[in-house]
Amino acid sequence: MNPSVTFHQSAEGALAAVQGIYDASVQTLRQGLQAFVQSPSVAAHPERIRACYPYVKLVTQSVATSHLANKSVSYGFVSGAGTFQTTLTRPDLFRHYYRTQFELLLQNHGVALEVGTSDTPIPVHFSLAENDHIEGQLKVEHRRRLADVFDLPDLTAVDDVIANGDIELWGEDVQPLALFTAPRVDYSLHRLRHYTGTSPGAFQNFLLLTNYQFYIDEFMALGKSEMANPTSEYIAFIEPGNVVTMREGLTDAERAIVSEAVMGQTGEPPARLPQMPAFHLVRADRSGISMVNIGVGPSNAKTMTDHIAVLRPHAWVMLGHCAGLRNSQALGDYVLAHAYVREDHVLDEELPLWVPIPALAEVQVALSQAVQEITQFTGSDLKQVLRTGTVASTDNRNWELLPFTGERSTPAKRFSQSRAIALDMESATIAANGFRFRVPYGTLLCVSDKPLHGEIKLPGMANHFYKERVNQHLQIGIRALEILRRTGEGLHSRKLRSFNEVAFQ
Repeated sequence: MNPSVTFHQSAEGALAAVQGIYDASVQTLRQGLQAFVQSPSVAAHPERIRACYPYVKLVTQSVATSHLANKSVSYGFVSGAGTFQTTLTRPDLFRHYYRTQFELLLQNHGVALEVGTSDTPIPVHFSLAENDHIEGQLKVEHRRRLADVFDLPDLTAVDDVIANGDIELWGEDVQPLALFTAPRVDYSLHRLRHYTGTSPGAFQNFLLLTNYQFYIDEFMALGKSEMANPTSEYIAFIEPGNVVTMREGLTDAERAIVSEAVMGQTGEPPARLPQMPAFHLVRADRSGISMVNIGVGPSNAKTMTDHIAVLRPHAWVMLGHCAGLRNSQALGDYVLAHAYVREDHVLDEELPLWVPIPALAEVQVALSQAVQEITQFTGSDLKQVLRTGTVASTDNRNWELLPFTGERSTPAKRFSQSRAIALDMESATIAANGFRFRVPYGTLLCVSDKPLHGEIKLPGMANHFYKERVNQHLQIGIRALEILRRTGEGLHSRKLRSFNEVAFQ
């Protein structure tokens, strides 16, 4: 038996073993890379340096779960008898998440968890500390030989085959325990830093995604206001560059949590904002709110949610502007999406168009309740400002220029047939990726123009609309996430789980 393999009846024991293997592997790579960079010639280091990810494995001989099984959540158990395994990374970042998954497996199946070193190599780039940069230190000949000495990122190991349902989950082979392998997670963690300008550890479990900077401006003002309130439930506000503003009166333990969120690397505002900047209202239990300006278009929406998904958030909600498609709507009205027309095309290969994207009751109720609380409208009055219906998302920003008559299927015809009441470029993508990655999702939009009825965006009209509605819209989104926070584990709907689902949330 491999001496590095251990068996555990406690989640803490399994987590400690994972941490030990990961730390040793990363240390091996970092020391090897340092020696390689400092060597006068590549010939001085001809040997290959390799270290691998830890794994956790569950072997069960029974289809039945333990009599102690926790059936109140939709995850935490395997689909039947067999061997189930996944590679793991960054146990420092995913400590609480891993512990929860381990506890559920132990409780639901009553068998020990096996922890050991996998045969999946850690790419040397993924072993670096958050602010380590080696590119400038490498000579040309060292850079050419890097792949001869170390394992580099392998794109064949970072696909979404498990999440997409393209892997056979029946049979005698080892089955996956999680949606994402360790290399896939590491890849996204690096992308998140690049696109958002903040550490992955700063991200909270509840997210708002928007397509306009106006919402970010209001969120920043709110964050600074919360930090000046010593009774606020939020302990820090983190901006791009890992710029940290701590709430007044923090304890040493709370300061340590904030420092850990940014890996101890507080910084300065960047010279220019990253492509999709993120801002974080941090709670001590990581159940705060992160907000990301994804910009305009389904490609950005997919890119950001592809990477955020590895953090296993509890919910993401789209807040943004849309074109109202009904003459009965007015500028500033809200649209709560209960269905989506997917003309974004960026997920057609991963999630076929015949897959329905259901509305999630918990999220719909929270958004509706939040609109009532913030606007103070109820009953028939609420219907004057809030409409529930189908939202269409397109990848053609200039859809208005397509022909509206003739034999071809026209935008007006498709929108009428689908009963769509609003159009944007991101909502269907965000909802579809939430469905694909088992992340609860929702959409609340605000009508900013009505192009089918002659009300297009003009500068004066837009500026007035922004000042009047953005702050209220943001308050509604934040209030909805606060309501969802109270829902707890029940938020992860069974609608998002397949009949042969992986065990991890």
